[in-house]
Amino acid sequence: MSSRNKVRRTLEFDSPPGIPRHLWLLPWAESNHPDTVRKLREEYPDDLVHAPDAYRVPLAVEGDPHRKGTYVDEWGCRFTNIQDGVIGIVKEAVLEDWNDLESLVCPEATLSLDADRINSFCRSTHRFVLAGSRVRPFERLGFLRTMEQALMDLLLQPPELEVLLSRIHRLYLKEVEVWAGTEVDGVCIIDDWGTQQGLLISPDLWRRIFKPMYRDYAEVARHHGKYVFMHSDGNIIDIIDDLIEIGIHALNCQIHCMGVETLGTRFRGRITFWGEIDRQHLLPYGSLMDIRKAVEEVHAQLYADGGVVAQCEFGPGARPENVLEVFKAWDDMLEGD
Repeated sequence: MSSRNKVRRTLEFDSPPGIPRHLWLLPWAESNHPDTVRKLREEYPDDLVHAPDAYRVPLAVEGDPHRKGTYVDEWGCRFTNIQDGVIGIVKEAVLEDWNDLESLVCPEATLSLDADRINSFCRSTHRFVLAGSRVRPFERLGFLRTMEQALMDLLLQPPELEVLLSRIHRLYLKEVEVWAGTEVDGVCIIDDWGTQQGLLISPDLWRRIFKPMYRDYAEVARHHGKYVFMHSDGNIIDIIDDLIEIGIHALNCQIHCMGVETLGTRFRGRITFWGEIDRQHLLPYGSLMDIRKAVEEVHAQLYADGGVVAQCEFGPGARPENVLEVFKAWDDMLEGD
């Protein structure tokens, strides 16, 4: 069975022949642990891959997002990075004053996909292909205003906030539409919503402002027969029911800070958990036995004839032997079934 069908059957809870693999590899790992990266790619190849960034109109970006220094993205947001191999943060607002709102230019170059190249890539692989979409309405608000000001905006609710979010949403809705019109298998939404204790804003405010946006994205993607994947860091347990309701198929989240057993009790068999193995504590500080126990717990609590992707992130601080052990543990456990 192809990787593509294995992932599809995982998402449909249709007893796939094994657990799909997906390594999130930051450039830091490639620079600092090239031998381990090579071994991971050879022995534990991914079942999911991302489509290439292919635009007919080049995006107006400056610099490298993973290099020390400054990177300017397609919206003009400036990311300050203090080390190579990871992505920096925005310290200066593009939209510091609401008087500048009318002059804000939304980067429609992101809609100029080279569909022929993307479709050719999809046809060339047996793996499940995820869109390279940049859909992130909450984070985009934070990038344009800085996160501190964005949270104040959500608290104070100035009328300009609705205008800005509407413009962001309209562009992202078009972006989902153009990606869903290609031959990719899944469309991605990326927004970090949680602290280690809970959401950054109240669940009610999230449901009123952002849930309708995500519903729109999911409806467009599903209309085109695409699966919908979403990522969010932090403790987001208060909105997982909502994500299931609006049609998210797979969720990448920090399952260990929410409690794997709790997630299993409430959501097992209702949404696919697209990883992860804890990158805050286990991957940097855990023993090989700790890693093995974590994998076994994820399988025991979350697997329901599907519904689990063996995913983890190889980034700063992670011990290379622990990342290898994640995928070795999955293989060993499934061979023993």
